[in-house]
Amino acid sequence: MPIQTIHLHGHELEYEQIPALRPDRPPLVFLHEGLGSLSAWRDFPARVAATTGCSALVWSRAGYGRSSPPHGPFHVRYMHDEALTVLPALLDRLAIGRPLLVGHSDGASIALIHAGGSGRAVAGLALLAPHVFVEDLSVRSIAAARDSFAATDLPARLARHHRDPEATFRRWNDIWLHPDFRGWNIEQYLPCIGCPVLALQGRDDEYGTAAQLEAIHAQVPGEVAVRVLADCRHAPHKDQPDATLAALTEFIAQVR
Repeated sequence: MPIQTIHLHGHELEYEQIPALRPDRPPLVFLHEGLGSLSAWRDFPARVAATTGCSALVWSRAGYGRSSPPHGPFHVRYMHDEALTVLPALLDRLAIGRPLLVGHSDGASIALIHAGGSGRAVAGLALLAPHVFVEDLSVRSIAAARDSFAATDLPARLARHHRDPEATFRRWNDIWLHPDFRGWNIEQYLPCIGCPVLALQGRDDEYGTAAQLEAIHAQVPGEVAVRVLADCRHAPHKDQPDATLAALTEFIAQVR
């Protein structure tokens, strides 16, 4: 589908919409990770849409992909801003109601905040490697990513997906390594989530432990399905695409 742009809150955001094959299925909204974008999802959203019959919205947040940059560096509540201000406005402009949010990493956290704090109807949450609090493992791996950015071809790989790969990387990396971010925690939103949840994580995730899924399972009052994939790191849809697609397809089929 052609990539389009929308002006929202002073930014030009790129997005793509895949039409529904089955109008009775909930619309899917894909929320990318901290270094992701529309193009970084590759063909995964299209595969999910084709398999489930759902429509799909895929987009790049400000500062990612070909969307315009944000106004200044990220702050501790940058995911709250996306979940409670930007995402509601985007859904309203595109007339998308009661979506099923498919979020990866930062995008999964944004999905949780939106479902638990926006007061808007959400059909379900499919969470790939979600974060609800900061762990020592996360900080160590993000510090290692900073070293990789300086010493490897990571800038060139990010340049395939972002108009300004260094700015994209620094905004994300700097805030996660800032001392104030160690207190970031979104568990307060979990008891307010009233939709079904699929929480999926790689067994070898270098950015988070099983404690993230355990917190979601324990504190979300409704139905929560937890899946842990073997031979999988932080990106289940890339490391185990078929298993991830199968889990999403089964979950979406059960959402009414």
